[in-house]
Amino acid sequence: MKDPAIGSGGGTARVDRWLFGVRLFKSRSLATEAVSGGRVHVNGARVKASHAVRPGDVVRFMRGAVEFDCTVQAIPERRGPAAQTAHCYLESEASQARRAAFAERSRLAAAFAPRPEERPDKHARRELRRLRGRD
Repeated sequence: MKDPAIGSGGGTARVDRWLFGVRLFKSRSLATEAVSGGRVHVNGARVKASHAVRPGDVVRFMRGAVEFDCTVQAIPERRGPAAQTAHCYLESEASQARRAAFAERSRLAAAFAPRPEERPDKHARRELRRLRGRD
């Protein structure tokens, strides 16, 4: 049985709508901002938000601090559940390896970070914000 959230497999969609529709960005405006900022490439070329993607195109962008690349498998008709829209793209092996390595590095960095015995009080929080440049 065909999933109603996934399109016919053919056709095209704007790259910003596709990124939002397959849940790679939380909002369409964030996807448009990423594309306009030059952080999204389709088939190796920097594109505009209105660029059309079709099945078989390779989409590459920065997802946090890790480069994410995938191949478009289908064009969703609407933004559906994550389990259904995950079938619309195929993440490359290299991208999966980069994500796993980053997760491992983050886990190790968190393990070696000093942990205080108790939560900071109001004055300590202010001092931490000042030291981190957030005040």
